[in-house]
Amino acid sequence: MLDYCADNGILSDVEVVSVHQLEQAYARVLKSDVKYRFVIDMKTLG
Repeated sequence: MLDYCADNGILSDVEVVSVHQLEQAYARVLKSDVKYRFVIDMKTLG
């Protein structure tokens, strides 16, 4: 499936959040206010 998606340019929609935004992101999950998958930007950890 991953090869098929790569070959056909099928991408997922994501929303990148910093580690400082995790509480807000989780609150949005609880409220069902999420349109895309969250991806945590690990560069913001340090």
